[in-house]
Amino acid sequence: AVTGGGRGLGVSIAGAYLEAGADVYCVDVLPTAASPEEWDRLSSLAKSSGLTLGYRQLDITKQAQVNEVFRDIAAEAPTPVRVLMASAGIQHESDAIDYDEADVRRVIDVNTVGTFNSVQAAARLMQQHNLGGSIAMIASMSATIANRGLTCVPYNASKAALVQMARSLAMEWAPAIRVNTLSPGYIKTILTERLVQDNPHRLERWEGDNPLGRMSLPWEYKGPAVFLASDASSFVNGFDLRCE
Repeated sequence: AVTGGGRGLGVSIAGAYLEAGADVYCVDVLPTAASPEEWDRLSSLAKSSGLTLGYRQLDITKQAQVNEVFRDIAAEAPTPVRVLMASAGIQHESDAIDYDEADVRRVIDVNTVGTFNSVQAAARLMQQHNLGGSIAMIASMSATIANRGLTCVPYNASKAALVQMARSLAMEWAPAIRVNTLSPGYIKTILTERLVQDNPHRLERWEGDNPLGRMSLPWEYKGPAVFLASDASSFVNGFDLRCE
């Protein structure tokens, strides 16, 4: 299952799992995937490969709703839930001195509480089937560094929380369930394009700070996502995989 699977990095990772031969269910707060063309492409891939691709609308901040949707997925899926990529998240930029409490809570509720709800629901299913599994959460390089020229303290804190959450859950649920984080750098998405439009100098700064001289693209996280989900990372647990 992939949370935040209706767009951006999430839908790219969903495609990677299909390409690796997995049945995939995407959940997102959007009623349908953001790009019908991309979803049609993934649907065709699933059909030609004899795999299942499903979609559910879900607000991950609602624990009861998360549990219900994950139970429905488990009942419908042709195979047990063995993998979760928790990639749902939001961003809100504001100077810390002016940040409104409601916006702070919204970011934390989605990025930290919502991710915990998703991870908990998936782990419960894995334990019920007694098959184990792998859980990965999308954190961020911002969990461990301070960004230049990007003011989003609650976001950074919410992602740092995921890194420690993964370590703690990895210890608690081992050896059956592995829990890790994947921390991207700047990714070229609709969200970051909007941030650059608001401040054109950011692109030059972000690309200049990276040894490769550019921002990453969503497809470049397919390999790391499949690695963390598969037995290729069978001895990787409580680890933050930084791709920045």
